[in-house]
Amino acid sequence: MVGTPINGRTRPSYGVVNGGHDLGPSSAPPSNAGSDYGVIEFTREDVEALLNEKAKRKDRFNYKERCENMMDYIKRLKLCIRWFQDLEITYSLEQEKLKSSLELAQQRCMEIELLLKIKEDELNSIIVEMRRNCTSLQEKLVKEESEKTAAAESLVKEREARLNFERSQNTLQEDLGRAQRDLQSANQKISSLNDMYKRLQDYITSLQQYNGKLHSELSTVETELKRVEKEKAAVVENLTMLKGQLTLSMSSQEEATKQKDALASEVGSLRVELQQVRDERDRQLSQVQTLTTELEKSKDSTEKSCSELNNLTIRTNELEAKCALQDERIKVLQEKLTTAEEKLQVSDMSANETRTEFEGQQKLVHELQRRLEDAEYKVIVGEKLRKELHNTILELKGNIRVFCRVRPLLPDEACSAEGKVISYPTSMEASGRGIELTQSGQKHSFTFDKVFAPDALQEEVFIEISQLVQSALDGYKVCIFAYGQTGSGKTYTMMGRPGHPEEKGLIPRSLEQIFQAKQSQKPQGWKYEMQVSMLEIYNETIRDLLSTNKSSSDGTPTRVENGTPGKQYSIKHDANGNTHVSDLTVVDVQSVKEVAFLLSQAANSRSVGKTQMNEQSSRSHFVFTLRIYGVNESTDQQVQGILNLIDLAGSERLSRSGSTGDRLKETQAINKSLSSLSDVIFALAKKEDHIPFRNSKLTYLLQPCLGGDSKTLMFVNISPDQASAGESLCSLRFASRVNACEIGTPRRHTNGRPIESRLTYF
Repeated sequence: MVGTPINGRTRPSYGVVNGGHDLGPSSAPPSNAGSDYGVIEFTREDVEALLNEKAKRKDRFNYKERCENMMDYIKRLKLCIRWFQDLEITYSLEQEKLKSSLELAQQRCMEIELLLKIKEDELNSIIVEMRRNCTSLQEKLVKEESEKTAAAESLVKEREARLNFERSQNTLQEDLGRAQRDLQSANQKISSLNDMYKRLQDYITSLQQYNGKLHSELSTVETELKRVEKEKAAVVENLTMLKGQLTLSMSSQEEATKQKDALASEVGSLRVELQQVRDERDRQLSQVQTLTTELEKSKDSTEKSCSELNNLTIRTNELEAKCALQDERIKVLQEKLTTAEEKLQVSDMSANETRTEFEGQQKLVHELQRRLEDAEYKVIVGEKLRKELHNTILELKGNIRVFCRVRPLLPDEACSAEGKVISYPTSMEASGRGIELTQSGQKHSFTFDKVFAPDALQEEVFIEISQLVQSALDGYKVCIFAYGQTGSGKTYTMMGRPGHPEEKGLIPRSLEQIFQAKQSQKPQGWKYEMQVSMLEIYNETIRDLLSTNKSSSDGTPTRVENGTPGKQYSIKHDANGNTHVSDLTVVDVQSVKEVAFLLSQAANSRSVGKTQMNEQSSRSHFVFTLRIYGVNESTDQQVQGILNLIDLAGSERLSRSGSTGDRLKETQAINKSLSSLSDVIFALAKKEDHIPFRNSKLTYLLQPCLGGDSKTLMFVNISPDQASAGESLCSLRFASRVNACEIGTPRRHTNGRPIESRLTYF
């Protein structure tokens, strides 16, 4: 209809045509009608006036006038129709231009990515080469330093050895001096002993002479004694002769008696002298024996002194030889010290040169690192620009973004003998976005907006969706849901592992980011109010996970089991694309702790069960909704955003899950709702007129996310196990179809509503 908004914009009116109305300006598309009306533009009022115009009938039977009026009316209708045709042609041309500009932007983006990749490779190669040079220089410097250290250590050792040799030389010189002094004293002692020996020899000679003299005197005394005895004998003879003559003469007898007494006294004195001579001879003999003993002792001491002198002479010779050897070694060590000092000087010079070269290389490395950081920053900026352009392109296309995440192999899952089931292409175009699955020897390739390998951390996954979460604060509807077979890691991706803060899922991290952004935007005048609701779709029945339908006998709330809720919940969509679930509990929240408590409560209330494929399998679709209402008091701007985070129940085959009884009913209900989701995706991909959203509660609840103005992202979780290759291939094919769906351009909601009306919208 003319005058209605096109792509959210109302076209202004420049002119009307009805009778003689004013003509519009020349900015409107030209008309090929060739009439006199010129370039005009029609508004809703013009067209309604033209369609509702009644013919003026002055004369009912004046057919000529009626024909002229009719011809004029037909001309104006043709003019309006041709204007609409021109307008349509103009819009089609504008659309073609926009498409061509979009293709050019995509081509430029790809060229920029290629150039960035080439530059990055060049810089990486330069960095690798510089790192190699730096490593070699560092090794060379370390080697030079080690050689310098070794030379310094050898120099220190040689200096210590030289000091030790000098000390030993001084000690030897002192020993030599002492030996020389001892030798001198020994020589003096020998000379004194020689003098004493000479004196002793002289004394012995004198004693011998005296002994000879005594012997001669003794012989003289003996001869005198013999003479005296002879004289005595002669006297006795004379006495005998006188006896005969005694009688002759008394006087002669008296004289003879006197002579006899005199001779007797003389013999007694001679005997005394003889005894004295004998005593003197014995004393002289004892002296001779003593002197002989002393002479023997002197001879022994002289022999000892001679042997000591010989030993001292030998030791002196040895010390002199040792001193000469030490002098030679000192000379050699001095030569080595001189050589080591020269080597040390050379090594110092080479070390200085190496240090200078190393400093130059370090400067070059720092410069290259700075250039690398600049290049990395440019790469990051380029990647950010690429993501923004990619997101802009996706938003312009209106496609559902799809991220693929592969969980790690579990301990009881062995690698296939044929090789890995999942692989990742290494080409630049598909790096980080491509994934390949091998089944029965055939390789299937898929490309998504992002692919996370098994070693990807929860934080890395969240960084990729953080901008999307931020959009909820900016007034957009955001929907993120996880799809995949049971046991593929959907709940871990969305919720994480309880009790492990580093493994928090997307829901807790998204809430932390939103509340942090809420605090950071307070200085800018923004105030936010947030409300949370949580529900699950179990066996095609909606359950409120935050409500308490019954109370026990002691007044504590209890949840209703076996799919028999106390309330019947209905889903309604209004004209603005908002979803309303009747009687659903909505809780105002002010902090992350409050939401964490509600999440814990909902997790305890959610339906889980044990199957052969998963110990704790989610048996329902979990939907977390955060409504955000923001007001800027300084600018009076209002925004209303919605964040939907959905953990879908896993698809499973009855042959593998082994479900029976209630688990069988749950499996059938889950597979039916996921099959309905597939039907909706196929219909959207084929752009059919009728989209079967009402075939299940899940698709009807997701209608604004799949067919409205929401920013939607799907996580497809797959298992790398060989036994799950078939289900993983089905999930990847389904995700590829989802990625091709166009759901419309996201629209920001800036018209604020009263709080009472916000409480009811999903």
